[in-house]
Amino acid sequence: MTTDKLRVELRQDGQVLALTLNAPKANILDAEMMGGIVAALDEHGSSPKLKAIVFDAEGKHFSFGASVPEHTKERCGDMLAAFHGMFRKLLEVSVPTCAVVRGQCLGGATELVSYCSFIFASPSAMFGQPEIKLAVLAPVASVLLPWRIGGGRAVDLCVTGRSISAERGAQWGLVHEVAEDPAAACGAFVDAELLPKSASSLRYAERAARFDLAQRFEAQIPAIEKMYVGELMETHDANEGIGSFLDKRAPSFKGE
Repeated sequence: MTTDKLRVELRQDGQVLALTLNAPKANILDAEMMGGIVAALDEHGSSPKLKAIVFDAEGKHFSFGASVPEHTKERCGDMLAAFHGMFRKLLEVSVPTCAVVRGQCLGGATELVSYCSFIFASPSAMFGQPEIKLAVLAPVASVLLPWRIGGGRAVDLCVTGRSISAERGAQWGLVHEVAEDPAAACGAFVDAELLPKSASSLRYAERAARFDLAQRFEAQIPAIEKMYVGELMETHDANEGIGSFLDKRAPSFKGE
């Protein structure tokens, strides 16, 4: 799948696959962009040369997250299937992943970078799971963040919907490095820590280190996805949350 919303580049003689979100300022992770990511992983992910996948973004902000119009009751089933399929593909490829984050990184974007092995963030970067503000939830974050930063901190982000700074992210073990030039920091890290190593052994190390996560994902995501589509989206408030955002008005929640 070819898309203008994603720039795909092979660097370092094919050892690095750079995937750059290219729809600023919001860089929304819609069906087209997710399809582009999966297509790039299908095409290049099995290369015996590949040692790193780097996610970056054009513009001031990394991404405002997944497409809200694709969260409506009629479309959310397909959206979740595609979004979760992207993570299954990353788990299947099992190549070390890096994210270069500047500005806002919200919702599905925080889920994407939280999956990555290493996050390099600018001091201005902000991470958050604001889905609850629209009366919905973040299935991948619900499984991934407890594995990544611990259950209590995962509950904090998923239940409050608040954002945290890059500095706080580093304190919590989410962010690998805070740097004024996160792209340069990421490049130096990849050059020093990944490229000298065996590409095949890096895949085995990634797969082994994520073994528990992969098991959790396959055991829990289908159940959470079913709850989201079959229960949550049958409530007034979830539909009101999404609808009010699209209508650009304050929501009127009923607790039902």
